Amino acid sequence: MSNPFDFSNLGAMLQQLGAMMQSGGQATGPVNWDLAISTARQGISAAGDPGVSGAESEATRAAVELAETWLDEATDFPRAAAQAATWSRSTWLESTLPAWQAIVEPIAEHVASVTSSGMQDLTDPSKFSEMDLPEPLRDAFPGGVPPEAMAMLGPLMGMAQQMGASMFGMQVGQGLGALAADVLCSSDIGIPLTEDHVPTLVPANIAAFTEDLSIDADQVRLFIALREAAHQRLFAHVPWLRARLLGAIDAYARGIHLDTDRLQEAMGGLDPTALSDPGKLSELLGEDAFTPADTPEQQAALARLETLLALVEGWVADVVDEAAGARLPAADALAETMRRRRAAGGPAEKTFASLIGLELRPRSLREAADVWRGLRESGGTTARDGLWAHPDLLPTREDLDDPAAFLARGAMDAELSAELDALGRSDDTDSPDENTE
Repeated sequence: MSNPFDFSNLGAMLQQLGAMMQSGGQATGPVNWDLAISTARQGISAAGDPGVSGAESEATRAAVELAETWLDEATDFPRAAAQAATWSRSTWLESTLPAWQAIVEPIAEHVASVTSSGMQDLTDPSKFSEMDLPEPLRDAFPGGVPPEAMAMLGPLMGMAQQMGASMFGMQVGQGLGALAADVLCSSDIGIPLTEDHVPTLVPANIAAFTEDLSIDADQVRLFIALREAAHQRLFAHVPWLRARLLGAIDAYARGIHLDTDRLQEAMGGLDPTALSDPGKLSELLGEDAFTPADTPEQQAALARLETLLALVEGWVADVVDEAAGARLPAADALAETMRRRRAAGGPAEKTFASLIGLELRPRSLREAADVWRGLRESGGTTARDGLWAHPDLLPTREDLDDPAAFLARGAMDAELSAELDALGRSDDTDSPDENTE
């Protein structure tokens, strides 16, 4: 039976793929950021993006100013900026986009690298065969794919890498769009997304958050301002912290070993008619078609990242608890609400799970807070804040599993240091002055 090759079918598929790429802009890297931004803006628009009123800006300024005054008594780190900022959801997206690019690009680059090496057979004409084609394409030629068609379909399959950039861009955009409607302040995910250290609140999201609470809105705003200002003080005065957090994410990326068999299986079920619809393409391939498989290296990097996040959140919790004290009646209730929010999967967890397949949870958060509180109660704020002087001084994951042992060990070290200092002073007193005749 003859099998005349219908070039119009192939031409239509190429046009659909080209339309998809063009609709999201031209990708110049592993992430199609034009598509990401467009998708995020669509999500923000769908959720609603009320502007920031003058009253909201003034309320933010007053809350941050009061929070800074209280924090002056609760930490040795001075305030990080002289002003405060108020963002809409769109402004949050625009202002934090450079940080997201720095976070996501390394992950996407590693995924693209292993995808390229894992699908080399699809892009090398000498190795490419009819069985490498997705089933819908093979079914289009029941009598077998003619050589001239194979010559064109091979490069078409190679364009899967460009599709990956668009899929990554769409995934990032969906994640950022959802996050923009959820974050309460610029430090809400635990990783610094700005470099100016200006305390910043998102009034629309704080209002939505307050609706579910039986707490006065002014108290909620002040509590969030305390957390935000404490985060900014820490990031501003611990210069290695930002790089350490981003380094842990990059270490996670370096451990990527993509499940290429699973990816090729997903590609085998690809419907050519979906090429012009990124949403349908994502549905067919699955959200995590480009998600890296877990490895021991990634698990180790994830443990370091979770521990560091727990230490950051635990320190902020203790500082805010000390600053609020009896001044803020709802402080305890709000602190517990924030802990439950993180444990149930707050902004950080949702973002990293959707963007890079990383289930990020600040485990041992209560234990970290206990460590910081114990250090403060035994040695004051200087003893507590002093541990941020160097990363090697911080508690480890094992220390958080047994906070009491860590604090006991620290107390013994402090006593030994005090004894050595006293012994040194005694020796200086008892030694004769060499210049005395």
